[in-house]
Amino acid sequence: MGVGIGKKRVNPGAQAERVLIIKLSALGDFFLALGAMKAVREHHRSAQITLLTTPPYQDFAKITPYIDVVETDGRPENFSLTHKLIQRIRRAKYDIIYDFQTSERTANYFKLLNLSSFKTPLWSGHAKHSAFEHNNPNRAHMHTIDRLGEQLSYAGLGPKGGYTAKTVPMPDLSWVRRVLKNPPRLQPQYYDITPPYALITAGASAHRQAKIWPIEHYIEIIKRISEAGITPVLIGGKAESKMAAQIQKSDPHIINLVNRTDFTQIIALAEGAEFVLGNDTGPTHIATLAGAPGVVLFATQESQPSQAAPRGPNPVIIVHSDRLDEVYPGDVWQAIQSLKA
Repeated sequence: MGVGIGKKRVNPGAQAERVLIIKLSALGDFFLALGAMKAVREHHRSAQITLLTTPPYQDFAKITPYIDVVETDGRPENFSLTHKLIQRIRRAKYDIIYDFQTSERTANYFKLLNLSSFKTPLWSGHAKHSAFEHNNPNRAHMHTIDRLGEQLSYAGLGPKGGYTAKTVPMPDLSWVRRVLKNPPRLQPQYYDITPPYALITAGASAHRQAKIWPIEHYIEIIKRISEAGITPVLIGGKAESKMAAQIQKSDPHIINLVNRTDFTQIIALAEGAEFVLGNDTGPTHIATLAGAPGVVLFATQESQPSQAAPRGPNPVIIVHSDRLDEVYPGDVWQAIQSLKA
């Protein structure tokens, strides 16, 4: 990282008054971008920082210490709403915009801003001809955290020469309890959970079914976890409710919290968990970033660990195969034992 950094313009740094960060989704990627958001906050200490995102992240973004203003119309449904969004961005007169979504949609936002005779804000992202264009041809093959770190380096943030693998901004979730003043709902006892317990993230996005380990394998491994004296706790969103209910029937010791937790509660539970076991999905990323050791299952025909493996302050073991039905409970149990060794 840090090679080939080009600066077409000068980053305003501490002189910036208004800064925009764009991060629309998805769940895991949103949390992986928190380290980059913190780096922006530290670089522009006196600026008002606005986050352009989407409704699922509004509540969490509002308590995030790096953000001052949250806007949730980052994915307009039609041209008229897109026009209104672009007009609002122009009127805001941001000193610099950090595009952490780096999608075709957000590249189009940059193009639309440039159609006007108004002065265009400095832009950090992958959009062609932007002030701090992240034009590394290998960017699509980089891990999200490393890619964002290099993007920031291109924009003049970080140590001289750019961020390295050792200095890249890592997401830190240790502030959540402090900001919320550690209410009862962040305690395991709120859910009648008595340690030791493990978090199980058995689902995945509805359109990524190939990333889900077969339910019968989860049932078998959860039985082993339960027999080891560790309470299995299922977490996830509404889409996983049916699967979670089926798994819950297999073992009376299972606690099913699917669709019953917000992001802050997942973070708090992860801080006290023995480990998290799950697929490559958003709650798994949240849990490992919050400090839970992890065993994460990857179908490499769907996603590559080198680009999307969960990271965190504690060990994460990746168990992978081309297809997840080729990963067996014995392999996963061995990984769990290695994690605890």
